[in-house]
Amino acid sequence: MANELLGQPAQVKFDSEQSRPQEVQPQETQSQALQPQETQPVALAARNAHPVKTERHDTLLRVHHTNTGDRPVDLYREHASGLYVSRRFVAHPRIAYWQAHLLPGLLGGPDTEGRTEGLGVQVCRYDFHGERAHDYYLDVATITRQGDVWTVRDHYLDLLVWDGLCAEIADTEELNAALAAGYIGQEEFASAVAAAHGMLNGLARTGYDLKLWLAGQGIELEWDCVGDAEEELALS
Repeated sequence: MANELLGQPAQVKFDSEQSRPQEVQPQETQSQALQPQETQPVALAARNAHPVKTERHDTLLRVHHTNTGDRPVDLYREHASGLYVSRRFVAHPRIAYWQAHLLPGLLGGPDTEGRTEGLGVQVCRYDFHGERAHDYYLDVATITRQGDVWTVRDHYLDLLVWDGLCAEIADTEELNAALAAGYIGQEEFASAVAAAHGMLNGLARTGYDLKLWLAGQGIELEWDCVGDAEEELALS
């Protein structure tokens, strides 16, 4: 039977869902403007880079530790393929609710640091305040677990999926910038690109049907689990 944690989180101080302000970039000097043209794209990419984003899920305390603060979680549920998580987005201008499945090792062998979990996927589904921007959002990530804590190390590239219609790779510029700035190495860069294109090709072969693509790998995901879990608790 799946392990699940539902209810009020521990007494942790939470912030709003607003992102941290970006740093003000320095103005280009005359000497920088006179640099050879071929060096400017690399310098610009490095200047706009950000470090690898790492988030943690504490399933015991029901807290999602993000790069912008700690967030209370409505439900964690472990299953054969990974971990389900759902939570509200507080004071976010576009997103009202978020659900995700953490699927470690889905994309195959060990990652560049030798961890046997290998590259995985975080499959996200958002509820928007307005028109839906996409059906699913897939993060290429290394997902590991130690006790009650699951860690997601993002690899920059994402896939936006319009179920049954199309899919596209996003945030390529972020990956290029991270490589130029030295936040990742060439091997990690190449593995992220291969993983993203592998997912895109797999989705294309199934007509961009995410459920069908995952079923081909023996995975079936459930969504909107909070209401079901609350009903189960009420009947128990």
